[in-house]
Amino acid sequence: MKALGEFEIWFLTGSQDLYGEDTLRQVAENSEVIVAGLDESDAIPVRVVWKPVVKNPEAILSACIEASASGKCVGVIVWMHTFSPARMWIAGLQALTKPLLHLHTQFNRDLPWTEIDMDFMNLNQAAHGDREFAHIEARLGLSRKTVAGHWQEQRVQDRIGIWSRAACGLYEAKHLKLARFGDNMRNVAVTEGDKVSAQMQFGVSVNGFGVGDLSDAVRAVADAKVDDLVQVYEASYNVAPSLRVGGSDRESLREAARIEVALREFMTAGGFGAITDTFENLDGLKQLPGIAAQRLMADGYGFGAEGDWKTAVMVRLVKVMAKGLPGGTSFMEDYTYHLDPAGPKVLGAHMLEVCPSISDKQVSCEIHPLSIGGKSDPVRLVFDAGPGPAIVTALMDMGDRFRIVVNEIDLVAPDKPMAKLPVGRAVWQPRPNLATATETWLMSGGSHHTVLSRAVGAEVIADFAEMAGVEFLLIDADTTVASFKKELRWNEAYYHLARGLR
Repeated sequence: MKALGEFEIWFLTGSQDLYGEDTLRQVAENSEVIVAGLDESDAIPVRVVWKPVVKNPEAILSACIEASASGKCVGVIVWMHTFSPARMWIAGLQALTKPLLHLHTQFNRDLPWTEIDMDFMNLNQAAHGDREFAHIEARLGLSRKTVAGHWQEQRVQDRIGIWSRAACGLYEAKHLKLARFGDNMRNVAVTEGDKVSAQMQFGVSVNGFGVGDLSDAVRAVADAKVDDLVQVYEASYNVAPSLRVGGSDRESLREAARIEVALREFMTAGGFGAITDTFENLDGLKQLPGIAAQRLMADGYGFGAEGDWKTAVMVRLVKVMAKGLPGGTSFMEDYTYHLDPAGPKVLGAHMLEVCPSISDKQVSCEIHPLSIGGKSDPVRLVFDAGPGPAIVTALMDMGDRFRIVVNEIDLVAPDKPMAKLPVGRAVWQPRPNLATATETWLMSGGSHHTVLSRAVGAEVIADFAEMAGVEFLLIDADTTVASFKKELRWNEAYYHLARGLR
């Protein structure tokens, strides 16, 4: 079962009429075999769909228009089996609005050294035809991904799979609606942003609602629905004694469940895939949504605290891109550091809203004071993130453009148990090291709110940024402060020139 099997990647094979029916029949048969192999690959989470070989400008244009109009197609793979004069592709590529991957491969892996003749050479011309096609891609200035290697190689299939996940993320962005309860935390800069520019750039629609709309929905929730959800809590988590039947905080658990039911019903009715709230604007809510936000994220919704709609958008998009992969994805915040020279680390957490999908163990359901917000103690899930490689990524509005920055990290176990920190927690060592990672993150203007993912790597975010036309910065094991500073300056010049050329 394909994790994102509701979506399709269309496969176009390029050739031309002059080769004759026998050669073109073989081209079609070979490309169908390749597509079947890619479609069967576990590395590719979408359906790969074969389309008839295109041999002239009219067929190319028609295929590209059809792909652009399809509600299922999220991207197009193009491969030249033979030579296919690139001027034939101009109109089609200009009409294509879906992400493009140029697969530079050939049907056969090995040369038939003792049998090779001119018939074989005329049929198998990817080394020739793909260079012609790549030239027109470059001449048109097309955003695309290029993958080279034999189509049966795991590395090739992995990279196609990564690109297809990014394409699904872009599709989601173009259809995503976000519900924002209240504004952002007052006087905070990085959670602000231009929502109109975001809709122009990504397609996402950010919609504001009064918290009263939510509190009205909470009051309207039937007790039977609360009872049912509380039973789910008790079956799923290690519930603290005070929250159990007869416990002193039982009603707080029921109130948390009531808020979750209302949020889910509100989002389902409005078709929303992400939400934000803020502790500074709770209106009629008795407690800040904690377990509700955590469980919604676990089910794939986006979330951002303090009105941070950009991070909520990224949480949702990464959730979509990571579908079917182990490890989990969560809203996160860099909170404080362990600066021991022997092993400096970052402690990430938030007041409440960390997704339990990043934990490998059963989590606890607890209640504790929040100390800010002026409301009743909120119910939350408490756990540690599992170990292993991960990324943290942030989306920022830089005023003249959007920027995405990613830091590759390694999640580790806490040096000691953190029994007095009753929230979802993650401890990590950033690559290449804490000093370089934090200096370059700060240089980039990276936000304190991030998306932490154990499920996807930096390449899928880079592919998404390329598709969306957004600046991308990577902090990894090879990053130096000097090289990163140069990249920031080069990017500044590039985007300034690109704006002037529009």
